[in-house]
Amino acid sequence: MLRDFSKCAQLTQLDLICTQLINLSTQAFNKNNGNKPKWEQAIEQIKTQNTGSLYFVTPYLNIGAHINNLTLEKALKQLMPWRKGPYQIGDLQLDSEWRGDMKWHRIIPHIKPLKDKVVLDVGSGNGYFTYLMSISGAKIALGIEPFLLFNYQFKAIRTLINHPPNAFVLPLRLEEIPKKPLFDTVFSMGVLYHQKDHKLHLKQLRNVMKPGGELILETLIIDLGKVEKIIPKERYARMRNVYCLPSVNTLHTWLEDEKFKNIKLLNITKTTSKEQRTTHWIGNNTQSLKDFLDPSNSNLTIEGLPAPKRAVFICQK
Repeated sequence: MLRDFSKCAQLTQLDLICTQLINLSTQAFNKNNGNKPKWEQAIEQIKTQNTGSLYFVTPYLNIGAHINNLTLEKALKQLMPWRKGPYQIGDLQLDSEWRGDMKWHRIIPHIKPLKDKVVLDVGSGNGYFTYLMSISGAKIALGIEPFLLFNYQFKAIRTLINHPPNAFVLPLRLEEIPKKPLFDTVFSMGVLYHQKDHKLHLKQLRNVMKPGGELILETLIIDLGKVEKIIPKERYARMRNVYCLPSVNTLHTWLEDEKFKNIKLLNITKTTSKEQRTTHWIGNNTQSLKDFLDPSNSNLTIEGLPAPKRAVFICQK
């Protein structure tokens, strides 16, 4: 996959940083991880399956292949939990925790066309959205995801595609991407609230964007009138690493402070169990949204904070 990335990157502006990204990715893949033998065995089993064409029919990213359902399901379940998706391979439906198609349909009609664009997907997970970006015509769609399991999930799906699109996921963090203005469109979805320093994250996003490039920022927000932000003391919706939930106005100000232009709020959507749900593809820990909310008041989390709402902003450098 790194070889394919190199060939594709060399035909774009990413040629300037391609070698550096490959070297960093190789180092990340070579780090010790006790789960790697299991994950690699799963990939080898998946390689025995037939391949097929990739296409999108809501809600699934589909691969039209004739596969052995039992063998493939067993291999894919060695790579649980599957958070992003959903996928369908042949008639095997891989129903991930999140219905990513719902977020995609909220965003895609309102952004600049991705045709022939160099696109960055920050915190890409297993590449569900990265694939959609490529299918939408991107010259290259690069997802970066430091969590190694999700990189193996991306490999698993890519292994099943007979002519993989120009979509790639590398085990990198945003701060490892050189500060060069190379990307036409940058997506940061579900990432900002995990950052201890929100200003640094926004600055890093801007650093890698071309002049006039577009940022699509999707994140948790609060909607409490005069309250500017909430900083959870311990957990938020059972998540440990949520550092700040801004109001819409506060987030708008943050973007202005980092010199983004033409800032537009696209939508605010309350997360529901239709979009985030328990499935048998998320492993032994079967908790999902319904377990994160106050059982007597769905407008509050289990900790008594406002239930998850997500805002999408679009702006330019």
